[in-house]
Amino acid sequence: MTTLTLLFVISVLLTAALASAVLWSRHATVVKLAALAGLLCFLPIGYAAYADLLSRPKPVGLEWWHRNADEATVLGQQMREGEGLFLWLQFSADPEPRAYVLPWDQKLAEQLQTAWEEAMKNGTGVRMKLPFEPTLDMREPKFYALPQPQLPSKEPPSEQALRVEPPGEEA
Repeated sequence: MTTLTLLFVISVLLTAALASAVLWSRHATVVKLAALAGLLCFLPIGYAAYADLLSRPKPVGLEWWHRNADEATVLGQQMREGEGLFLWLQFSADPEPRAYVLPWDQKLAEQLQTAWEEAMKNGTGVRMKLPFEPTLDMREPKFYALPQPQLPSKEPPSEQALRVEPPGEEA
């Protein structure tokens, strides 16, 4: 939520600077009042727009912060045919998951569905390779299920565990 507040404060300061430039200029009073009204209308509209954007998935083409990520964990997914692949992704460098939408692609949707079903069967998760790199090469899957964790090795019992002490004379 701190990013929202910071962006809103910067937007307000820039808009206030523009409005004050108009107020101190030699324009007519009507222009000055219009600049002041524009500033006052911008405050609630700008905040509502920023707050609304928080609840919407970001198109992958607009991602710039994590654009070089090698992999991401898919925490959730929803497919809407013809509309897009909606993903909830977790990056290792970021503690907060983020919502994204990929453009609809039948082959990509099949990969995701297969990986998701395999992960549910294995009790593991789904990972995504190069989430923000557009590629036409579909030879390697973009989505894959994590393998089952390796079971602990069964070591033979130690000599100490096999040795049984006879009961003492007090028994």
